[in-house]
Amino acid sequence: MPSSEASTRGVRVEVRSRYVPERSTPEEGAWFFAYTVRITNDGDTTVQLLTRHWIITDADGETQEVRGPGVVGAQPVLEPGQSFEYTSACPLGTSFGTMHGSYQMVTEDGDRFDAEIAPFSLSLPYAVN
Repeated sequence: MPSSEASTRGVRVEVRSRYVPERSTPEEGAWFFAYTVRITNDGDTTVQLLTRHWIITDADGETQEVRGPGVVGAQPVLEPGQSFEYTSACPLGTSFGTMHGSYQMVTEDGDRFDAEIAPFSLSLPYAVN
């Protein structure tokens, strides 16, 4: 599925991916995928996104892990009912792959937890997986 949704302790993470043909060069073994993430605080306490951890797997089973502070240069604070949405991208050496991971969150009282990012596919439109 080119989309996923997971909820952890009131933090809902929704992802949609799409193939970007204008940035891809399949003849050179390079496929480019964009993904849009919407993080919503469905809980009753303010949370902040601190770090990201992605696990990217291509069709050959090669896995790459990406860790770092925040997302797209931001560490958004989400009050109850607020959402944050961003788009990023992932180059892949095969025409199909998957991504999943987590965001480390912290509540206003300092409690840290990992909000799940459920697996979603990176695939060409209409591809048979």
